[in-house]
Amino acid sequence: MNLDFALILTVLTLVTFVFWVIERFWRKRRQAEAEKPVEKTVEVVGSLFPILLIVLLFRSFLFEPFKIPSGSMIPTLWIGDFIVVNKYAYGLRLPVGNHRFMEIGDPERGDVAVFRYPVDPRINYIKRIIGLPGDTVTYRNKVLFINGEPVTQDSEGRWVGEGLNRNPPGTRPEKRLEHLGEEPHNIVIYPDRPDVETRTWTVPEGQYFVLGDNRDQSLDSRAWGFVSEDLLVGRAVRIWMHWDCSRGCVDWGRIGDRIQ
Repeated sequence: MNLDFALILTVLTLVTFVFWVIERFWRKRRQAEAEKPVEKTVEVVGSLFPILLIVLLFRSFLFEPFKIPSGSMIPTLWIGDFIVVNKYAYGLRLPVGNHRFMEIGDPERGDVAVFRYPVDPRINYIKRIIGLPGDTVTYRNKVLFINGEPVTQDSEGRWVGEGLNRNPPGTRPEKRLEHLGEEPHNIVIYPDRPDVETRTWTVPEGQYFVLGDNRDQSLDSRAWGFVSEDLLVGRAVRIWMHWDCSRGCVDWGRIGDRIQ
């Protein structure tokens, strides 16, 4: 069962706000007699309102933490990474319903974005923005073509990984530097795995085409289609923790790394 934490936090904030208002009303009418137990309860619950309001505003409009549960974004993001997502990069959105009420910016090609999974919006996914509205995207022989132009890749040798993020036994994945967008980024491909047939997608208006950097081990737009603008959550910007107890638990070397 997937719980909508934003909805829960919003409801709790509203409930404590009601108690906060009631407590302010009782404070004005309170006489010298001792407090009644019910008044004390109202005061305690109401005192949580400012804290919850700050958390709600920060999480909804500024930054939100996420944990990476799968290897679909290897080598950029590893299983066990805890990341910070910029919530205002793609506009300010209501905490419930995700409706954008203020436009600030739009995704750019190459962004690593968090979004609500189109098949089940209760689940958050993270992938790289490949195709923008109006783009034609082709995937052939493990190479991207954007509007007919190939995206250059440079081989950087084998990919091995560490701990939970080691490549499966018996495989020889390759690390490549892909020149997409303003900054190149690394991807992983499995040369020994045959490609499916060449496929081409035209990205509709208000939609985005996304891929995982672990190209042969990612469930992405090639399988379930496009991501609509109203499902975007924010842009991944930093790794603030990496936890993998198969190799010492905390990896201090990844903390603070910029996501590109």
